[in-house]
Amino acid sequence: MTVLVTGGAGFIGSAFVRMLAAQTDWRVVNLDKLTYAGNLENLTALAENPLYRFVHGDICDERLVLALVSEEKPDAIVHFAAESHVDRSILSPEPVVHTNLHGTFVLLEAARRLRIPRFVHVSTDEVYGSLEAPLEATEQFPLVPSSPYSASKAGSDLLVRSYFVTYKLPVLITRASNNYGPYQFPEKLIPLMIANALDNKPLPVYGDGQQVRDWLYVEDHCRGILAVLRQGRDGEIYNIGGNRSLPNLEVVRRVLELTGKPASLLQFVTDRPGHDRRYALSSEKLMQETGWRPLVDFESGLTQTIDWYRDHALWVAHVRSGEYRSYYERNYGGRELAASEPRP
Repeated sequence: MTVLVTGGAGFIGSAFVRMLAAQTDWRVVNLDKLTYAGNLENLTALAENPLYRFVHGDICDERLVLALVSEEKPDAIVHFAAESHVDRSILSPEPVVHTNLHGTFVLLEAARRLRIPRFVHVSTDEVYGSLEAPLEATEQFPLVPSSPYSASKAGSDLLVRSYFVTYKLPVLITRASNNYGPYQFPEKLIPLMIANALDNKPLPVYGDGQQVRDWLYVEDHCRGILAVLRQGRDGEIYNIGGNRSLPNLEVVRRVLELTGKPASLLQFVTDRPGHDRRYALSSEKLMQETGWRPLVDFESGLTQTIDWYRDHALWVAHVRSGEYRSYYERNYGGRELAASEPRP
């Protein structure tokens, strides 16, 4: 079996690629543009794996995508690639709309034209918008996105579904809650707080810090996606949640406690525009249909994540300095032409 993973150098995508390499004998093709959060250092161990291929490219490049899908003829496409940071989408919405909508369209067209047997679109709980307690979004909840990022993801979800209804393309959609774990780019809440705490820098908290998020360890998320890929029903949507909702402020305080840092490092900053107050997911459908369950509780997962960042200070330093970008040139420089040509 061959799986084409888009965005496989990102945080969740690279975790999924590593999981496939460890748990299956499938061939994995990783298509990634290597934007700011794409980091090939996340996949160093696979660089020489004969069942792994990296292709540097943009999902919005129609010629490249069609050529790659034609060449590889994957049994499945798992689509992670997206501009995924809310703050960046607020400051500059155009790249988010272009990548998340047009890029998804390009992939869908290639899958439709070449009759790919499986297309898994990885989305987010943010498409449901803010929910009042004690509501938990099921897959039937209306989409009420609040940011350019979540709106672009909601739009791409609807586009993916339309290809099932109109063209009978065998698509599946997953929507996950907030992920955390090793290799996460230190701009999202948990890795930023960990990295700053370890460096004795202020930990900035938006507004009053009472925004509630459901936390999902990245490996549990990847197991959920794999369960959907293997067992999901065509045309269906599956929520993947961690079943652990906490206010951001409590998460930050736990980081300080586990790193042994003082509460004086807390720094409240002006809230971002349109900041949703509460996300919550029901994963009952996925659990009933596949038997999936989140296995890593938040306390254990947070401890493991802090330990990983403490033990990988060089990785964090490379990310913060931009040095991680040189990995591509060191290891893939001069291979661009070969990557675009058919394999023997």
